[in-house]
Amino acid sequence: MENIIEVASLEKSFANSKALKDVSFNVKKGEIFGFLGPSGSGKTTTIKILTAQLKQTSGSAYVFGVPASKLSEPNYRQKMAVVTDNTSLYSRLSVYDNLKLYCDLYDIPLTRINEVLQMVNLEQESKKVVSKLSKGMTQRVVLARAFLHEPELLFLDEPTSALDPVNTKHIYEGLLKLKAKGSTIFLTTHDMSEADTLCDRVAFLNGGTIQLLDSPKKLREMHSNDTITLELNDGSTVVVPNGAKGAQQVYEYMNANRVKTIQSNYPTLGDIFVDVTGRKLA
Repeated sequence: MENIIEVASLEKSFANSKALKDVSFNVKKGEIFGFLGPSGSGKTTTIKILTAQLKQTSGSAYVFGVPASKLSEPNYRQKMAVVTDNTSLYSRLSVYDNLKLYCDLYDIPLTRINEVLQMVNLEQESKKVVSKLSKGMTQRVVLARAFLHEPELLFLDEPTSALDPVNTKHIYEGLLKLKAKGSTIFLTTHDMSEADTLCDRVAFLNGGTIQLLDSPKKLREMHSNDTITLELNDGSTVVVPNGAKGAQQVYEYMNANRVKTIQSNYPTLGDIFVDVTGRKLA
C-alpha cells in the first residue's frame, strides 16, 4: 500500500533541548494514524514539520512523495487540511459565510456546506456569528471547514478536546466517512479511547521518541496477561488462565449456571502506555 507520509530519523532541537529524537514511521494511504502521547511529548512539533510550519534539525520527512518543506506550495495545500488549536476563522462572519469563503477558494459547490455542518452537528447554527460561538462550537466549525474539500490528507491536533460526548460521536462518524472516501488522517491525541475507536495504527510518543507502533488490537494482544475474567451471578469475579486448565474451570462454572459475563483481560491503550513509558497521559 502506498505511503502518504514517510519519516526517517527525524530530529528537532530548540535551544538546548530536543523535542524529537530519531523519530521514524510511515502513514499509509487511506488509514487513520494515531500519534499518541501526553502534552509536551512532541506531537504538535511533528505536525508542524509535516505541514511545512517548522523545519527539522535533521532526518527526513516526505509527504505525497516530496519533502515536507514543499507543502507550502499552493498545489499541495489544496490536497490537505490542517486543524490545530490556533486554526483561525473570521469572527465577524457567520458560520455559513466562513464556509462559503472556503468554497469559493477551492471551487466547492455550496451544497457541500450543509453536508459538513451535518457532519459536525451544526446545521441549525449556520447563521450564527462566529464571535458568539462557544469554544466547542468554534472547534466544530473549524472541523467542518477542513472536511469541505474532502482532503487527501487531513492533520488533526487534538480535534475533540473541547467537545462533549454527543458531538465527539458526530466528529468520529464524519472522520470515518472521510476515510471511507479515501482520505488519510494523521491524528494527534492524548485520548487513548479516541485512538482505539478511530485508528488503524498508533504510535506511542514519549519524550520525543516513538516507543511502540502497531495496531491497537495487536498492542493489546502483545501486552495481555493471557487470562479471562468471569463475573458470577452473585457479583463476585474469578480470573482463570487461558488454555485447557482455564477452559475446564469455565465449563464447571457455566455447567453450574453461575456465569453472568465472560471477558478477556486485554489492557487498554492507556494501560499499555503507562506500562511502557511509566508516564500518565494528563
